[in-house]
Amino acid sequence: MKIRANGIEIEADDTAAPGDPRPVVLLIMGMGMQLIAWPPQLVQALEDAGYRVIRHDNRDIGLSQFFDDLGRPKLLWEGLKYRIGLTPQSPYTLSDMAADSLGVLDALGVAKAHVVGVSMGGMIGQRLALAAPERLLSLTSIMSSSGARDLPKPTGEVLRVLLKRPAGNSHKAVLNHYVRLFKVIGSPGFPVSEAELRERILKGINRSFHPVGSTRQMMAVVADTTRAAQLGYITVPTLVLHGQNDPLVPFACGEDTARRIPGAKLVGIEGMGHDLAPGVVERLLVPLLAHLKANP
Repeated sequence: MKIRANGIEIEADDTAAPGDPRPVVLLIMGMGMQLIAWPPQLVQALEDAGYRVIRHDNRDIGLSQFFDDLGRPKLLWEGLKYRIGLTPQSPYTLSDMAADSLGVLDALGVAKAHVVGVSMGGMIGQRLALAAPERLLSLTSIMSSSGARDLPKPTGEVLRVLLKRPAGNSHKAVLNHYVRLFKVIGSPGFPVSEAELRERILKGINRSFHPVGSTRQMMAVVADTTRAAQLGYITVPTLVLHGQNDPLVPFACGEDTARRIPGAKLVGIEGMGHDLAPGVVERLLVPLLAHLKANP
């Protein structure tokens, strides 16, 4: 369903009708990923545990409002600025995206929610916890980062695939590109068959394909250079879940996030990379559900 949130059009999915008394879990997806990327297994487990689950497409992706009028960021130039210690310029910020998520809660009449974010979504969740702690019952940051400059970077293999472009504009070329990427960043302990991977990626491409939106989201992540120093002000009960075999956002990033947030609990998942494979979800759910239950 389309809702008006933070002054823009956001596509959202709500497992309950407005006014449902169950506690709410707001799921915030990562860079370039749509709300359908949340595994049904995870959404159903949250519902079965007694939660109302709300998901949304972040701005510039999926069926939410695009920001093409802001142009295409100059990645090489902005990346150079970052490497020499300057702050890159981004068309919008992670704080803007956090305001979008807060606007989703406002539009659906939700006063407080458990916020669960994955990758970039975890960063947005951190910004939410800083900006509006009174609206969060808890925060869960999954395979995410504080954004500190000195943290380990993706492996060389991952960077090579990330920097490549699809061999063409056809569905087949785009699909093959993302299959290669997800194979490289996936969980070595919980492999997903290529057939399942292709089906999942193709579903997303058919729903919406807007790569320039992902580029603007990437710049919002890179330009958010002050968040690490601010995480010490988070007062929301926080759980950090991170794969011990993550080649895109190394485990040290999860350790750093948990260290910076007072009282945060870190749970490392052996064999987990940078995805939500079925086996990964099974292992995430145990600490996640315990965390939600402990913070009603």
